[in-house]
Amino acid sequence: MNPFKHLALPLMLTLALGITACSRETTAPEASGAASQAVSRDQAVDAMAARGRGFTAGSLMSAQVVYVLFDPQCPHCAHLWEASRPLMDRVRFVWLPVSLLGPKSLPQGAAILQAVSPVEAMTAHEQSLLSGGGGTTASSSIPGDIEQAIRANTQLLNDLDADAVPFIVTRHRQSGKVVTQAGSMGTEALARLIGL
Repeated sequence: MNPFKHLALPLMLTLALGITACSRETTAPEASGAASQAVSRDQAVDAMAARGRGFTAGSLMSAQVVYVLFDPQCPHCAHLWEASRPLMDRVRFVWLPVSLLGPKSLPQGAAILQAVSPVEAMTAHEQSLLSGGGGTTASSSIPGDIEQAIRANTQLLNDLDADAVPFIVTRHRQSGKVVTQAGSMGTEALARLIGL
């Protein structure tokens, strides 16, 4: 009897569906120290604006804000960063680092947030990650307010009942309805999701 037979169907489904998100290990969730406050889908945009901390990329004058919770160690987040770049002339993206996937997530997120130009730091980090370089080399010495912000972002991800990154939250440009989506996608699919 093949001991791996029970894994074949889930693996084939994952590959066929093109799952494009990273999810936390269920055995070791990241503790944030913050009290949980469940956030409904209708409240997601307001919660992101009020509680999230990240950096802005794209059109600062755009009325449409697209929030993206990302883990610096997630290759799918890197792909979404690349896919979002052609849309940055029309949309304001706010990228919020979380610590979901491992010990490098928090220091790398802190390095990006603290950079003189977070957009340039993010671009360099994601290119390194996608090329197999592991991303930004970051100090383990993290200012308390930055660590607290990343932990609060991680708690916000939990409160949104999301367990995978990247996690997108916005209002559809045409309908005004709140849109949430876990996972990466190409530029055209992202444009459709947000209503461009």
